[in-house]
Amino acid sequence: MVGSAGFGSGRVSLPAAMPPVQAAAAQPTAMGCAALVHSFDWSGTSLGPITGWDPAVRAAVELVLASPVPMLLTVGEDCLVIYNDAYAEALDALHPVALGRPAARAFGTAWEQPGLGDVIQQVFRTGRAILEPESQVQFAPGRTEPAFYTRGHSVIRTSRGAVAGVLTVAAETTHVVHRLQSLGELTARLAGALTLDDVTRVVLTYAMASFDLDHCVLLVDEGLAYRYVRRIRGEMLDEADERLPPVWRRIPADPAAPAVAAAESGRATFVADGEPLRAVAADRHETRVRALAALPLRTPSLRGALTVGFRRAHTWLPAERALLRAAAELVAQAAERARRFEAQHGTAQLLQRSMLPEHLPELDTFRIAARYDVGVDGNAAGGDFYDAFHLLDGRLAMVLGDVAGHDVRAAAVMGQVRAALRALALTDPSPPSVLAGLDRLVGSLGAESRNEEIFVTVVYGVLDPSDGTITMASAGHPPPVLRRAGLGGEPATAELVKVPPGAPLGLGGRWQTGTLRLERGDTILMFSDGVVERRGRSLNDGLDALVTAAGASPSGDPRNLCSLATAAVPGTTDDDVAVLAVEHALAMSRSATMQVAAEPTGPSRVRQWMTARLREWSVPEPVIGSAILCTSELTTNALLHAGTPAQVQIDLNAERLLVSVADTGTRGSVIRAHADTLASRGRGLGLIEELSDSWGTDPTVRGSTVWFEMLLAGKAPA
Repeated sequence: MVGSAGFGSGRVSLPAAMPPVQAAAAQPTAMGCAALVHSFDWSGTSLGPITGWDPAVRAAVELVLASPVPMLLTVGEDCLVIYNDAYAEALDALHPVALGRPAARAFGTAWEQPGLGDVIQQVFRTGRAILEPESQVQFAPGRTEPAFYTRGHSVIRTSRGAVAGVLTVAAETTHVVHRLQSLGELTARLAGALTLDDVTRVVLTYAMASFDLDHCVLLVDEGLAYRYVRRIRGEMLDEADERLPPVWRRIPADPAAPAVAAAESGRATFVADGEPLRAVAADRHETRVRALAALPLRTPSLRGALTVGFRRAHTWLPAERALLRAAAELVAQAAERARRFEAQHGTAQLLQRSMLPEHLPELDTFRIAARYDVGVDGNAAGGDFYDAFHLLDGRLAMVLGDVAGHDVRAAAVMGQVRAALRALALTDPSPPSVLAGLDRLVGSLGAESRNEEIFVTVVYGVLDPSDGTITMASAGHPPPVLRRAGLGGEPATAELVKVPPGAPLGLGGRWQTGTLRLERGDTILMFSDGVVERRGRSLNDGLDALVTAAGASPSGDPRNLCSLATAAVPGTTDDDVAVLAVEHALAMSRSATMQVAAEPTGPSRVRQWMTARLREWSVPEPVIGSAILCTSELTTNALLHAGTPAQVQIDLNAERLLVSVADTGTRGSVIRAHADTLASRGRGLGLIEELSDSWGTDPTVRGSTVWFEMLLAGKAPA
């Protein structure tokens, strides 16, 4: 047998004209395939020295060599041949010379037979596994009883998710095939896991499904202690739970715990029958575990373990142990990548956040909101920035700028520009004067670093709260969008502000100002080019889409417009996105804030406080009922899944009620889950979408804010 061919006879029919290298293969060898593979000189092949193999490929090879099931591994474009002892029996005279050679040379004309080379190459090209039906096979020489074998071909991927080769398995059951195929799927899914939370979700789902477990734990080091996530059979998990971060528990470095012992020692342990968790059992579920495998997760920067267990006695066969070890090596590599990403991502985010304003100014009849989303892979600081601050004469300065680049240098230039702009504006706030000063600064920075490629654009304006007049100038930046409220029953409209164009900073330009007036209900929206630029589309298309979205917005609330702006243009962007919006409110708004402790009574206290406040403000009862329901869902979500205290803020004006719930946890992006009708959880965001007029999220370094808006249909508060 070679791969999928030759099953009928149990051996490969040698070509009539055997090449000299294959004729020599008839000499028997006492060495097993594992020893042959490790002693083979791979430096002359496309794989290169064995010490430089990709961890995922090396793990797959070790899995093949340890398995008692016949397995063939063809690696690379030239299909280098690797197989185990069980497969060598079927190769007969072709073993051992076939090992390490391209399949076309190793198998000769047999490689061209239908069902072998063509199938393996198809799997390699498409990345899709092929499971062939059971066949009656005289597999072992001299065996009189036929057996049924299922042949499976699945891709083996590198630790980065690329297809490295094809694994062909001949098994008497489909059980092993499914596990091996799932190992390839595990590799692919781990390649897309960015954070430890992502890795944990992938690993627990894979382990519980592939091994039909009763108990599974992923543990990683945290200083002198450890933290872990557990999954047990029978847990009620719906799609909402799966999209939220797993719940981490912390434990000391107690060597009595099998997971800790594996992490500390780096050695795997397998208990077939006993009470392996009784000494450290957290509940009755763990006391019932009888069979347990503890696999270490060890890399230069990570210590951890993966444990899998059953409530019944279980014999850990060599192939299963090899599979678990291979999976553990893949998980360890993925966890280390995730830890590096989180460290770099956190540093970049903190650097970026430290250069943006902590709080925006509060005015009686003007509301301000801003949003910043990191582009690229979220792993680098960017150069976009926004700011708004009070001037000495009571006016409001507002600015949005963009320093080209996605690195620490761009962020540093951004910080210098923003600090200099504040200093210049507090001395002479007129836009031409401020931009001229910034122009000199950027020119000096470019000359100092001998880099003429510092590219900075800025749009800067000064708002007079007494009459809503804005005096504005632009240094090579896209013009803001002005949303007119359309009072008197007329629909809202939106347009680009006609700001006199000016040269980007650092080029020695001259700038002129434009003036506009924000009437009550109007909103001005400043944005960076990442909002409107998309690959393959013109800039005008992006600007048109943004203007259309602003005009169609149900209200001019600045938070709502910021959320709409970041999603107005279809497609993804590699650039950072910064948005700043200022609204001239129809009337002074009322607002209130409540801090909620992370305890079970928190949501009920919020409901009582919010009901009393909204009734005091004479909000219509239907609006109160819907708002209370939505706020309770958001508060419960924040307390349960972020695990930190929450802040609930309500803001009421003549046209809408705005409610936001903020936390300081690390639950990541908040998206709507599609829950089943009878699901007990995961329906909160869907409910908010149904009951509110608009909703969104504002991601921050310190957590996230989820908000919703309900229009009052012209019913002003008393």
